Amino acid sequence: MSALSQLKLLVNLAMIDDEVTDKEKKYITNIGLANGLTEQDVVYLFNQNHEVIVPQGISDDRKFDYLFSLVQLMKIDERLYKEEIKYCSHVAAKLGYKQEVMFELMLKVSTTMKKAEIESLRKLVSSLLIK
Repeated sequence: MSALSQLKLLVNLAMIDDEVTDKEKKYITNIGLANGLTEQDVVYLFNQNHEVIVPQGISDDRKFDYLFSLVQLMKIDERLYKEEIKYCSHVAAKLGYKQEVMFELMLKVSTTMKKAEIESLRKLVSSLLIK
């Protein structure tokens, strides 16, 4: 269930600028496939509007995965829009992060990162969760 929620958040972000690029579609589709959805299931999500719903009770690691994937998607087309940043900030707040989390992620996330870099970022971001 949380993978579907994550995909809906990603689709919302991709559609903010009214132009979903092939890179964005591929990124979202790959996440869907990695979580057991079919390509057809993911394509169907692009034909709908979705509420910004963040599941309750998900682990801190899953919260990071949600936010990390959103920021990576935002940066994938190498253009940042104010609406995209606002959307990611809104989701971050719903996930329980402090406001400064977006600053850290915007500086440190890139579309190609090594596993060690992601784990280091995961640790840093965990300190920005509101407990």
